[in-house]
Amino acid sequence: MRPPRSAFYRSVTDTTVLSDELKTYLDEEKVYATVATVGPNGHPHLTVVWIKREGDELLFSTTVSRQQAKNLVRDPRITVMVNPPERPFLYAEVRGTATTTPDPERALPDEMSLKYTGKPYREFNPASVDDAERVVIRVSPTKVTGRL
Repeated sequence: MRPPRSAFYRSVTDTTVLSDELKTYLDEEKVYATVATVGPNGHPHLTVVWIKREGDELLFSTTVSRQQAKNLVRDPRITVMVNPPERPFLYAEVRGTATTTPDPERALPDEMSLKYTGKPYREFNPASVDDAERVVIRVSPTKVTGRL
């Protein structure tokens, strides 16, 4: 009997939808994803965010004053990298287009903060009362690759 193949040797997928394994991971774990946007000078701008899934789309929260939001208003191309720290050879790279919608109720940061910290966002981050307007970034995948 052959031993199971390690995660390092799993085949790389190439599709436009999230795999079932990735969906489960995003739904059940506290995932810290790295978001890449295109900066004003053309260089990548990377940010670590809390992330959630709705169908095959990914969502995260930011403010209109942060660089990633400014970048996405100018150029909606985005890449999200999900890389579980406990399984370093597994990853998913989600390339896509981002849309930005206002979140005046700050519903998404509250939802995410409860999942990640067990506290409402304003309790977790009291300084957030001074935040600029909150927006939801919705990533619609155009290409999903990886081993997750």
